[in-house]
Amino acid sequence: MTTHPVLAGSDRGAFGSLHRRSTPRAERYRVGKDLRATAPRSSLATWSPALRRVDPVDLVEATNAGRVTELIPLRIQRMSTSPHAFLRGAAALHAADSAVLPATGIRPIICGDAHLGNFGFYASPERALVFDLNDFDEAHPGAWEWDLRRLVASTWVAGRDSGASEQQCGEAVARCAHAYAEHLWTLAEQPLLARSFDVMNVDTLRADADHKTARRAIDKAAQRARRRTSDRALPRFVTDEGGERRIVTEPPLIAHPDDERTERILAALDDYLATLPSHWARILGGYHATDVAHKVVGVGSVGLRAYLVLCEGSSPDDVLFLQLKQARRSVVAPYVHGDEAWHAHQGQRVVEYQQALQTVSDPLLGWTTVAGRQYYVRQFRDMKGAIVPDTLDAPALADYADICGKLLAKGHARTSGASMIAGYLGKGGKVADALCTFARAYADQTEADHAALLRAIRSGRLSDRTPEQVPGGAIG
Repeated sequence: MTTHPVLAGSDRGAFGSLHRRSTPRAERYRVGKDLRATAPRSSLATWSPALRRVDPVDLVEATNAGRVTELIPLRIQRMSTSPHAFLRGAAALHAADSAVLPATGIRPIICGDAHLGNFGFYASPERALVFDLNDFDEAHPGAWEWDLRRLVASTWVAGRDSGASEQQCGEAVARCAHAYAEHLWTLAEQPLLARSFDVMNVDTLRADADHKTARRAIDKAAQRARRRTSDRALPRFVTDEGGERRIVTEPPLIAHPDDERTERILAALDDYLATLPSHWARILGGYHATDVAHKVVGVGSVGLRAYLVLCEGSSPDDVLFLQLKQARRSVVAPYVHGDEAWHAHQGQRVVEYQQALQTVSDPLLGWTTVAGRQYYVRQFRDMKGAIVPDTLDAPALADYADICGKLLAKGHARTSGASMIAGYLGKGGKVADALCTFARAYADQTEADHAALLRAIRSGRLSDRTPEQVPGGAIG
């Protein structure tokens, strides 16, 4: 990996000296362009099964370690439903594959799991509906190429799952790559502070969509997201028998921990308040918790601890759901060396990198520890919503991939290296061609990996038979 001083310093200025100047933008562009000699843009096309250093089923089993044992079959079940579902749950496999591929050495903060399904709606602190990256469990300093490769691979796989032709999948990937390159150039030309205000709301999202099917999908997802608030969640997740509100039990998806675990979670929420800005900590101090439950979420996250806490304010209609989600070391970390690979608290890592990559974030983001396990905390129903990529027709998929490419560029530009990445990419044509080759080859790989998972289930090596009940002690 190159050790050019501009790469080491990235886009960060320094206040340590009045006489020290940041590297001029033109120099950063030149450094990025020069990197084509050591990491040709054509190398972005690289993928072959012969490059793989891990077995996909072995890695799935390895990443099951430390999860709630009774819930592991549910994770396998969800990953087995389609190649795209497998890709969603296999971030560790993709990180291991990316680690053997060529890279420029430019390392901003990356999402670490930038597939199409990890973009979505949520509420800004001002309660406006925005659209952005929305999953940061694997966020970490790392190679920008890893995020872009994962995004285009998921585009091709989702296209196949939804019935798109290979040509249409290629068109969607090309749109994504061009949007990433073009928006990165746009942001790289802007002052550093101005990049931090680049936000996509519903209106700009619709304006970026060329096809009516895409705009229709956006409108439906936005409408659903606006209904996903804590007060509207009450009928779905809470019973009121005997005059006492309790989160419903729906084994194995929703289960109550035992009393000891519940008390530890509530005590941990007091520690969480200390990680919030004082204003928000003061507001949350006006709520009291009335119930705690473990709720299964996601695909790759199934089996990790995720607790739902029902909180009430001073009136019956003043309710808030908080979610504590277990945070473990990022799948990117094993392939990044030095201080960047070490974090004292993984929940804090998720929160700080989420705030780095998103233009606006949940104001109640914080972190805590329960019985030695680290968590981040957020609002559970905060107008969150998603567009399901493998249900889109080909024109809508291309529009959506374009939007996600633009948002990924925005995230990377907010942290470091934008000018160098832009200089390396150029106009984006060669990069788009290379990424189409990669995405198609990795889609083939993902289908083979999915088939390997199905064989492991049929042979009895892995189980996808979910339990009807998960004991309270198991989710501790």
